[in-house]
Amino acid sequence: MTQPFMFLLLLLGIGLIAKNQSIIIAVAFLLVLKLLGLDEKMFATIQSKGINWGVTIITIAVLAPIATGEIGFKDLFDSLKSPYAWIALASGMAVALIAKNGLILLEDDPHLTTALVLGTVLAVALFKGVAVGPLIGAGIAYLAMKLYELFL
Repeated sequence: MTQPFMFLLLLLGIGLIAKNQSIIIAVAFLLVLKLLGLDEKMFATIQSKGINWGVTIITIAVLAPIATGEIGFKDLFDSLKSPYAWIALASGMAVALIAKNGLILLEDDPHLTTALVLGTVLAVALFKGVAVGPLIGAGIAYLAMKLYELFL
């Protein structure tokens, strides 16, 4: 059994223990590709384009209530009357900008993905956290690294 296969099985086990459906599905998908011998053809494409695909799917999910009419202009204008809406607006902008830097970090240092995934899995398993994925984690890591470099 190869090291990548064993590593994926370990992550699958952690995902099962943590009851993290996203990790279970992702690892199972990768294991199936490996078992079918499609890993050499598919993994490079997944690695280079997967994050963009994921961001697109998340964006579709966020915009779906607008497309269904569940959220409209009236809701938008009504929400802006609340100070909490302005806080949410600023938070949404901040997290998008933080995640942008996370994308840069993952492209420049893909080996950090392992630590980010492990941190996500541990937070879900031990603290009942929610797995929002490595992109925002990478963005936060990027900011922390820049602050660290600033004070060196």
